[in-house]
Amino acid sequence: MKLLLIEDEHRLADALSYLLKKSGYDTDIASDGETGIEMALTGIYDIIILDRMLPKLDGISILQEFRHEGFATPVLFLTAKDTLKDRVQGLDAGADDYLVKPFSSEELLARLRALSRRKNKELVSAKITIPEMMFDPLRGEVTKENEIIQLSVKESLLLELLMSNLGQVITKERIFEKIWGYYSGTEIANVDLYIHYLRKKLNTTSIRTVRGVGYFFEDKQYVS
Repeated sequence: MKLLLIEDEHRLADALSYLLKKSGYDTDIASDGETGIEMALTGIYDIIILDRMLPKLDGISILQEFRHEGFATPVLFLTAKDTLKDRVQGLDAGADDYLVKPFSSEELLARLRALSRRKNKELVSAKITIPEMMFDPLRGEVTKENEIIQLSVKESLLLELLMSNLGQVITKERIFEKIWGYYSGTEIANVDLYIHYLRKKLNTTSIRTVRGVGYFFEDKQYVS
């Protein structure tokens, strides 16, 4: 699961990043509000941990803009402000949960697990079905002509991105950010490689190339 931590206290951010990565979360850090909203709006994160008091742009403003842009990604709000008014303001701005500093690592991880379960429940019914195949993103399985094809994690994420945007061209850069991460040390050529893997494994011609731009999953219902 990919997580974005927006926190300006470097010592706390480093400690949380270590804890989160040790607990299995692929974590990126933003240390100010402007960087945080820019990273959040890439749409590549499954959960966002957001501090309230940040330089350049505060947490409430980030949350309001993020929700205004239509993102439903779970957001856990961190703050030293613990009055009822502050909690209500954070929740009304679009936070899914609210954690007051100081907090224990056990409580933070428990709240993240709860947000993860909520997100996974939404995915249970999110099977993508087209005439050619049925894809279950939660299991990473494709059912095609009564055959079940198991995908790797990266293949599954890539296919979900393409099939969720049926007929729409997605740039290589967008695919790379979504699948490999904002600060990934891997090469963007991995996009082409995994497209090749998917085409071969699924034995499909529906994954189309727009040369110099990116890829899209062809909606054959509208192809004559």
